Amino acid sequence: MIEERATVSSVDGDFATVTTQRESSCGTCAARGACGTSALSRLLGTRRSELRVLNPIGARPGDEVVIGLDESAFTRTALAFYLVPLLALIGAAAAGKWLALAAGFASGEPAAIGGGVAGLLAGLIWLRRHARRIARDPRRQAVILRHTHTVSIIQRSLAT
Repeated sequence: MIEERATVSSVDGDFATVTTQRESSCGTCAARGACGTSALSRLLGTRRSELRVLNPIGARPGDEVVIGLDESAFTRTALAFYLVPLLALIGAAAAGKWLALAAGFASGEPAAIGGGVAGLLAGLIWLRRHARRIARDPRRQAVILRHTHTVSIIQRSLAT
């Protein structure tokens, strides 16, 4: 489970809008003082992101929570989002070139370019429809796991 801390901004039925603060991992690095990436991170600052997540614990606005996303769902979704348009582009370009050469054209490059563009567009259309389907699938949505104060209480009781 991929976990991140967030603050609940609003609640709408079974869902909550949470705000996360993106930071680089430079804060925990021993070489952060002499590193260019750390300097760039300080220059650009932190960015906030808002997400709509499932709220099974009944968190309220202002609550500090831990949200989570299943790693396998994240991996499958990322692979689909990156590979499908790319494979559609390459496959359609190859098919376009093959069809042009099979039809007797001297060069298959214009057909490969046209096929590649058509394949990319088809992949992007598929991706848009797939994204809508994923947005309705609760197994692929981020979920509020717990309040952050729950973690600190557990850690304190384990330390004693």
